[in-house]
Amino acid sequence: MRKEIGFPRQITIAYNPPRDWVSMLGTEIKVGLLTGCRDGQYAFGLVGAMISKGLRLDIIGSDEIDSPDLHANPQLNFLNFGGSQKQNAGLARKALRILKYYARLIPYAAAAEPRIFHILWNYKLEYFDRTLLMLYYKLCGKKIVLTLHNVNAGKRDSNDSLLNRLTLSFQYRLADHFFVHTNKMKRELVEDFRVPERAVAVIPYGINNAVPNTELTNVEARQRLGIPNGQNAILFFGNLGPYKGVEFLVAAFQRILTRNANCLLIIAGKPRGGCEKYIAEIQEAINSFGIQEQVRLRIEYIPDDEVEMYFKAADVLVLPYKHIFQSGILFLAYSFGLPVIATDVGSFREDIIEGKTGFLCRPADPVDLAEAIETYFASDLHKGLDNRRQEIRDYANARHSWDKVSDLTLSAYADLLKGAQPEKIRIAVQVSAPEKNTEQRVVRPHADNLQTEKRT
Repeated sequence: MRKEIGFPRQITIAYNPPRDWVSMLGTEIKVGLLTGCRDGQYAFGLVGAMISKGLRLDIIGSDEIDSPDLHANPQLNFLNFGGSQKQNAGLARKALRILKYYARLIPYAAAAEPRIFHILWNYKLEYFDRTLLMLYYKLCGKKIVLTLHNVNAGKRDSNDSLLNRLTLSFQYRLADHFFVHTNKMKRELVEDFRVPERAVAVIPYGINNAVPNTELTNVEARQRLGIPNGQNAILFFGNLGPYKGVEFLVAAFQRILTRNANCLLIIAGKPRGGCEKYIAEIQEAINSFGIQEQVRLRIEYIPDDEVEMYFKAADVLVLPYKHIFQSGILFLAYSFGLPVIATDVGSFREDIIEGKTGFLCRPADPVDLAEAIETYFASDLHKGLDNRRQEIRDYANARHSWDKVSDLTLSAYADLLKGAQPEKIRIAVQVSAPEKNTEQRVVRPHADNLQTEKRT
């Protein structure tokens, strides 16, 4: 049955899910899902959708991935190979838990029932995972599926090397099928690493449905954070690293304050490893601008049960990235009905409808970013935000439901188990900019079971 869902900007995503996954795959088919002991939100969304279609899963994870829900369903077998992943452990303890993880994983792979291993992330020893471990999986007769959130993170982080590219190329040559989240990622994978185009499927980035979304109101969230009524709250949320461009947001915010002092900037998130100097530079910039009183810093991991407080208290999320393919934070904001201002990098232009779900600006340009933020606060989108939030949620759910992601994933599994190369997933996307001064409404989908995604 063919389903077509209409969206603003004349975007159409078409897909052809099978009618009965259980009869196609068989109820006893199992898949080994290797989480890399990270990004539990993405894993939870994917797992929930796949078990609803009859799949059985071995989930390889850690304490941070573990959840009572993963032990309550007979279709799931959670294997805690990673244990505690706390960053404040000593070097000896960290080394020991890494060794324990691989000591458990290697014999598991040899005896595991699943014929497919789906790798969401590599574990700590990246080069080992990409080479010897991949070769070992193939010797064990496994079909390997990779979900790539970055094709080459070294290139993104400006620390690429010959060894990095060689080991990536080795892993990609041994994999049987790939999932990526944007057409740009697919092009890079095909052009830079010579991966066959037919082996790569572009799938939506599922909405984060692991973060609690309670009855907490905007007023209550602002009270908890001590944000005065009527003050414009600008949020940056997520892991902190140089490619995120937070320094440009700080500079833009300083410009905004010269014209509108009734603003607050909140920067909340955990610094990426090795980014201590970058964090210090951001704090130094805040101090040098003399805007400490208007900036709230929480430079640490934000627990899941506190995330909604930030997104419900904020007036807008800003993603000032210098480069990226796609960000799960964008869809997390949409799931709370929060508009997003982002730089025109990666696929943001495909996901942000200016004036309807947010605004775009040039990357690495604090002047243009400041203008975009000021344009937003003067727009009908901000003035009527209480009424627009549900439209933003509906728009995101229609394009990024886990139900759709799981259908495309299961289609690849089915073809691999039949011994065939996974068919090229048919996703027809047409994008045309709306005419100026033309009002548009969010077209709500007719598909059922649209759910609510990963923080990065």
